[in-house]
Amino acid sequence: MDKQILLSYFPKITVNRYQQLLAVFYSLDEVWKANLEELKKSKWNEEIITEFINWRKKIDEDKIQKILDIENIRCITKDNPEYPELLKNIYDPPFCLFVRGKIKKGFNLAVVGTRKYTPYGKQVTEELVSELALQGVNIISGLAFGIDGIAHSVTISHHGHTVAVLGSGINKSHIYPSVHSGLSEKIIEMDGAIISEYPPGALPSKFTFPRRNRIIAGMSLGTLVIEAPEKSGALITAECALNDGREVFAIPQNITSHTAVGPNNLIKMGAKMVTSAKDILEALNLQDIEKYVTNKQILPESPAEARLLEYLSRQPLHVDELTKKSKLPSPEVNATLTMMEMKGKVRNVGNMNYVLSR
Repeated sequence: MDKQILLSYFPKITVNRYQQLLAVFYSLDEVWKANLEELKKSKWNEEIITEFINWRKKIDEDKIQKILDIENIRCITKDNPEYPELLKNIYDPPFCLFVRGKIKKGFNLAVVGTRKYTPYGKQVTEELVSELALQGVNIISGLAFGIDGIAHSVTISHHGHTVAVLGSGINKSHIYPSVHSGLSEKIIEMDGAIISEYPPGALPSKFTFPRRNRIIAGMSLGTLVIEAPEKSGALITAECALNDGREVFAIPQNITSHTAVGPNNLIKMGAKMVTSAKDILEALNLQDIEKYVTNKQILPESPAEARLLEYLSRQPLHVDELTKKSKLPSPEVNATLTMMEMKGKVRNVGNMNYVLSR
């Protein structure tokens, strides 16, 4: 079994700790044979090393592989082309994602809100999500009761693409909430996906949901908060989006409503108030999403531009990733991007992430 996939089952593994291992060991096979003193060279905390060694003794590779095969679950790490590009750029990207279904590349919007929604919240979710799905926007949410479930269901009903991010394992017997197990299967049937950073069999907890929210925001160009009380998981997702330099949208609410506090406060703090899907599309520069101009329709004016245009799209790409993909010197990439931005060919959408601007 691939040791990288196996390592993803270790509860304390992170991208940073994985890189620390690779800085010391030639391969993960060596990691599996290393003793305490050898593992100390990785700069891991000794307590975590001890936990890893004990975990390594007990892990059952055959059982893990059997479950993955039976459940049609695959594990994708950051070097896998299917791993969402935007998610790579957050502060703490998941070491791996367990996936059932298909993660479609495109323009993602997170749609989140309270479990105890009002008729107004349901109406707004249905109206906005239906139009966004018809326009080709991928809807990302958390499969929770309330607004999340409505967002997924509406997307499916309009033959759109939706991804549900769980705070538990994604095997059929551990879908949470269990009443949405049928909805999860419909998402997969409609070429969507159920994903989680937690391995099959993992149970949800008060810690896994906030962690899950950073993935919802991290996969998305922006986060739309429909309804949320003053303390809400939806607001944690919005905070994650802000920390990642992404857009946050909020629906204005009746100030006497319990679920109005969250979005109204977000608007006061600078979130973009939206009253239609058009507001979101314009803010994300996706007005022409169905007929947007592709790379080949923007003519390069130098070999460096031509090289960068092979990788630039309407999906944000960090300058470091662009440098790696293009294999051009970093100073040349930065200088070329500056000139292309002046010409209106590309746009920096924040934190040195670039997209085609037309």
